[in-house]
Amino acid sequence: MEEQTGSPGANTDNSSSQRNGEEKPRRSSWTKGRKRKKPVKDSNAPKAPLTGYVRFMNDRREQLRAERPDVPFPEITRMLGNEWSKLPPDEKQRYLDEAEKDKERYMQELEKYQKTEAYKHFTRKLQDKKKGKQHRGDVARQVTHESLHEKDAEGKERSVFDIPIFTEEFLNHSKAREAEMRQLRKTNMEYEERNAALQKHVESMRGAVERLEGAAATCSSTWTRCDTP
Repeated sequence: MEEQTGSPGANTDNSSSQRNGEEKPRRSSWTKGRKRKKPVKDSNAPKAPLTGYVRFMNDRREQLRAERPDVPFPEITRMLGNEWSKLPPDEKQRYLDEAEKDKERYMQELEKYQKTEAYKHFTRKLQDKKKGKQHRGDVARQVTHESLHEKDAEGKERSVFDIPIFTEEFLNHSKAREAEMRQLRKTNMEYEERNAALQKHVESMRGAVERLEGAAATCSSTWTRCDTP
């Protein structure tokens, strides 16, 4: 049976206890299967206060385990939750009052501790660790980006020989290659026709230039004879 750290009892007990200001255990919202990261513990910090429910569990757990040694730990926790929800108000209030006093003690000690050099040193340590995690995260993202880029390039450079023959992918690839070849042949023929036309035009221009040069030479010799006395 799964251990529950949430609020025990029925919904009616929850609503009535909230109206009366009674403390109920909170259900953990941590997702199953995920590994909870342990927070960095400050050994010099004052001891954290215990809630009324935790105080009740600490008082009753060992006693209940001694009475029911065959019951597994998760079931013990569930039974304690039920006991807490059915606990008489005056007995429950005793645990809540003790928890409130412990909370006041913690706040006073914490205020004093935050003025010490030990607290400042711990704060700097946390900041340095946070910066280190951020740097490692940036490096990891860069490596992942480069890896994805390389895989994408490898996929684009995949040879046609990697495609199994007689498959739909192979046939589609062949059709695309044939269409590409037809377009290349058509473009090549157009260029050849243009080159032939340009060649004829060049030859025609060359002939015209030769005729003009011949006419110019004839005119030049004619004018030379006319000018001779």
